[in-house]
Amino acid sequence: MLFVAAGSPATVFALAPLATAARNAGHQVVMAANDDMVPVITASGLPGVATTDLPIRHFITTDRDGRPEEIPSDPVEQALFTGRWFARMAASSLPRMLEFCRAWRPELIVGGTMSYVAPLLALHLGVPHVRQTWDAIEADGIHPGADAELRPELAGFGLERLPDPDVFVDICPPSLRPAGAAPARPMRYVPANAQRRLEPWMYGRGERRRVLVTSGSRVAKESYDQNFAFLRGLAKDFAAWDVELIVAAPDAVADALREDVPGVRAGWVPLDVVAPTCDALVHHGGGVSTLTGLNAGVPQLLVPRGAVLEKPARRVAGLGAAITLLPGEDTADAIADSCQELLSKDTYGERARELSREIAAMPSPASVLDTLVPA
Repeated sequence: MLFVAAGSPATVFALAPLATAARNAGHQVVMAANDDMVPVITASGLPGVATTDLPIRHFITTDRDGRPEEIPSDPVEQALFTGRWFARMAASSLPRMLEFCRAWRPELIVGGTMSYVAPLLALHLGVPHVRQTWDAIEADGIHPGADAELRPELAGFGLERLPDPDVFVDICPPSLRPAGAAPARPMRYVPANAQRRLEPWMYGRGERRRVLVTSGSRVAKESYDQNFAFLRGLAKDFAAWDVELIVAAPDAVADALREDVPGVRAGWVPLDVVAPTCDALVHHGGGVSTLTGLNAGVPQLLVPRGAVLEKPARRVAGLGAAITLLPGEDTADAIADSCQELLSKDTYGERARELSREIAAMPSPASVLDTLVPA
């Protein structure tokens, strides 16, 4: 089985549980992603191969001819743009992956939500293609952008759009699926983030309420610096409320924050271990971060960055498990007030725990694997 992720750790983490279940069942498994994601794959205990040496930013900022690209502000156009740049990454990856598949011929290809090289490979090889969602993002508005970008690759097969997957596996909890979503085999979301040596504070908690702030698995120091003043102010607010603040970030970024805000717990933390000890999570609305919080039954403040993250963030808030602040609403005062509301009203936690129980009742990766590969 060939599993195909993409250019961020979150896409690897989302596919790792099913890939691990397949490997534990005795199947030969390889996971592919951009070269800088191969260490993330191998750290998950899976064999990794690079789809392309180019960084993800290359496909976002330039078209196939090297002309500069800008992210549209209109939500509909932004979704199509997302499909186009993921498709450019797929087109760039196709030659190398075809070469790999000629030497190591997979009998089943599992791609993530926008791992568009997966269906292209399945077409070339004549093998089944499974699409597994990375999160709760609605991709119906994204896929047409990929279809348009991949016209040259699809023309040889007489197709105008990528074929539907042979099997669609969805890790989104049923109550969070959008109306009209395609039929899918549900699969339980299992957190699969990077790990490190545990310290007692990570799995235990003191008497104070605990809030964790994260910018996701791919936070860069440059983007983090833009929010540094906000984080410093938020930390001071939490100190006034007698709340313990944890900032999940790469260690290099965390060092600067600890210098500026003494006493804050900052650094790379295993979110699957720490999240269940928290009273609230505050983050950018990333799909894996959101599902990890829901899996732990923790209320969340979602501040989505990008139009594709807004709809799922609104649905989580609509179910009462989170507060969502859209661009323009996310002032420092609004964020502080929202955190205070999450901590003071039990209803958010009650609804988050209901969603946690819903996730726990979904079929495990091992049971879904049995339906993909009959004995």
